[in-house]
Amino acid sequence: MDFLAHAMGTGGAGGAGGGGFGAFIPLILMFAIFYFLLIRPQQKKAKQHKQMLASVRRGDKVVSSGGLHGVVTGISDDVVTVEIAPKVRVKISRGSVAGILRRDETTTQE
Repeated sequence: MDFLAHAMGTGGAGGAGGGGFGAFIPLILMFAIFYFLLIRPQQKKAKQHKQMLASVRRGDKVVSSGGLHGVVTGISDDVVTVEIAPKVRVKISRGSVAGILRRDETTTQE
């Protein structure tokens, strides 16, 4: 009877010792899923937004993240001056420009 208990103990330990790397496979798969479904699209969208901000110039009709619509009248490193009504200009941070609605090609470029 002793040999049966001893045999069962070694058989179970031998199977668990070989599965060390196998325990990391689900973690690797979860990371791959998170990368392709969450991280990669977010990085791609951030890159597109950065390129859009770099292309903002005078005369562009833009919308800010706060919902202000207007025409760009001035640009500095971090600040964009937007005319939201005749003779009403506001300064907004360059990063808060959410999108370019239309480019006005007839105005002078910087």
